[in-house]
Amino acid sequence: MDQFDDEYVRTIGANVSKKEVFLPLSKNRRTRVDMMIWDVMGGRNVAELCMMSQFKGMQGILAVADVTRRETLDSIDDWTSSVRRVTGNVPVHILANKTDLENQFDSDRKDVAKYSRRIGSPFIFTSAKTGMNVERGFHELAQWILSKKSASIRQSADIPLVP
Repeated sequence: MDQFDDEYVRTIGANVSKKEVFLPLSKNRRTRVDMMIWDVMGGRNVAELCMMSQFKGMQGILAVADVTRRETLDSIDDWTSSVRRVTGNVPVHILANKTDLENQFDSDRKDVAKYSRRIGSPFIFTSAKTGMNVERGFHELAQWILSKKSASIRQSADIPLVP
């Protein structure tokens, strides 16, 4: 999952992987958040066909828009609305990806900010190729989810910090 592939083919259906994120709880304690990552194609019709099996129980969304293809940004609010009909009002964080291709931008910061405000979500610019802000995106979403969990759930997942 942590590798960039120049030959990446857009997802058809879904690609599932696991991501572990470690977050601080206090000065010398942290917790592990296990995230199941469903890389689903952006097409709304296919997404709607798979919703019950893929999206039920989801606690957060990293909505990735390709800044070199405006249509991916344009589809975020429809796509997240469709998913939220199944999941409820889960947090959505927008990752505006491919910032390494600045000369090919089809969307700018104002465009991303507009969509972010429309769906009430934060956004960051990322590059899967360079790794810029990718981990930050996962950590911010995991932190939001963790902050909403009860104290008892947090404590049961505690693991000691390793120096």
